[in-house]
Parts: sequence; structure tokens; C-alpha cells
Amino acid sequence: MSIQHAISTNDLQTYSTNSEHSQYTLWQILAIWFAAGAPMWILGWVVYPALSAGLAPLDAGLLRTKLPIVGLVWQFVLAMIILYREEGNIRLGTISHRFWLNHPKSARSGETKKTLWWWLIPLILFYAALEIGLRSTLVEVWTGIFPFFSEPEGYDFAAMFTPEMRAQLVGAWGLVALYFVSSLFNTFLGEEFIFRGVLLPKMEGVFGKRDWVANGVMFSFYHLHQPWGILATLPADLTLAYSGKRFRSNWFPIILHSGQSVFFLFLILGLVLGLA
Repeated sequence: MSIQHAISTNDLQTYSTNSEHSQYTLWQILAIWFAAGAPMWILGWVVYPALSAGLAPLDAGLLRTKLPIVGLVWQFVLAMIILYREEGNIRLGTISHRFWLNHPKSARSGETKKTLWWWLIPLILFYAALEIGLRSTLVEVWTGIFPFFSEPEGYDFAAMFTPEMRAQLVGAWGLVALYFVSSLFNTFLGEEFIFRGVLLPKMEGVFGKRDWVANGVMFSFYHLHQPWGILATLPADLTLAYSGKRFRSNWFPIILHSGQSVFFLFLILGLVLGLA
């Protein structure tokens, strides 16, 4: 091993240790949560109603796709601002180490074990089962208890997929590009960078070994712009946080979270091609 390589390895180990031990306070955690969520809440409950008044269902649906992108891009910018303030740079290596974008590690030894990637198969199946099997039931339970959280008329994306709307979407390649950008920031650069990248590694100081539970709950309640789904997404959100903490690799929640994006991307691609 060269002296330069040894120094580089020691620097990374020191960086990782310092990053792990420098934990957030409760107020810092809540402040980041609020800074990430407030733009989404304003876009959903103030901006959208103001701009969608009088729009046709298709145009209103497209607006509801476009507006959240603004909030999601802000989350990416916020993550980069926090990273720069904490580490002094936003290089890829810094992002990778600070946000746990690495191979999975053994919970016992802390050593990298690439064979742990196989855990993605049962986790993907479990996550899909939660989304498909529980979601609608939990929405009914939640909105039955809190009817004021019910989804307002005109907010359902299903309105975009009536036979009349599907005919208008054939050849609309801009919709594919729009949804790709939305998905990129939704399940990777935006929400995952903030909640699993910025927050999760620095929540143990307040919540101890249940930091992943607090992270999952906070992520569910961040969705106040879609409050009808808060309880419905909680089991899946806890799974995202647990997988990141358990394997010390946030590629796990990113991959799990992105499954829904891949599914809807293929659905939209089918609409644009006239196959659906």
C-alpha cells in the first residue's frame, strides 16, 4: 500500500467518524424538516388552487405534476447548502460519504459486504406488498378518523387517465420528460437526499437506535401536501428508513423508493405511445 493511499484511507476513516459523531439537535432536525416541507405545502395548498382555477382536467393534472418539481429541486439545493456548510465542499466524494451512498455494511462488524445487496430482493417484494396491499385500506382508515384530510375533488391524478384524456396524451413526449425529471428529484436527489442523506446519519444523538423510526415518521408527516396518504405511506416510509440505517447504505431506500417511479414511467410511456 502506498503512503498516499494510506493517508487517503485514514482521512476517509477520520471523516466518516467525525461525520457520525457530529449529531444534530432536535431543533436542527425539526428546522431541516420544516425547510424541506414548507415549500411543498405552500405549492400544494396555496399556489395550486390559485393557478388551477378554471383549468381543464388535463391541464390541472399537468400543473400538479409541475409544481412539486419546484419544491423537490429546492430540497436538493437545501441538501447541497447544508453539505457545504458542514463539510466545506460539495464534491462527489463528500456527497457519497456524508449521505451513505456506498456499498452496504454489516450491522455487526461495520465492514463493507457486497453480498448484502441480495437483501434488496426481499425488501423490494415487501415494499411492493405494503404499497399494493395496505395503501388503500390505510387511506380509508385515516380519512375515516380525520375526514378533513380527505383528498379534495380534482386532486386525483386518475382524472388525467380517462379515455378522453388518454387520447390527448398520445405523442406527448414532453410528459415523459416532465415525469422523468419529477421522479429523479422525488425519489433520489430531493426527498432521499434530505431525509436519508442529510438527516438519517445525524439523528441518533436525539433518538438513539430508533432514529430510523423517527426518520420514517417525519417523512410520512412531511407529506402534508398530500395528507390523505400520511398513514398509508407510513409502513413503507419506515421500511425506507430502516433499510438505510440497517445497511448503512442509502442506495437501499433510493432503489426501493424509485420502484414506484419506474412503474409510473412505463405507464406514462405506454400512454404516450398509444398502448394504454
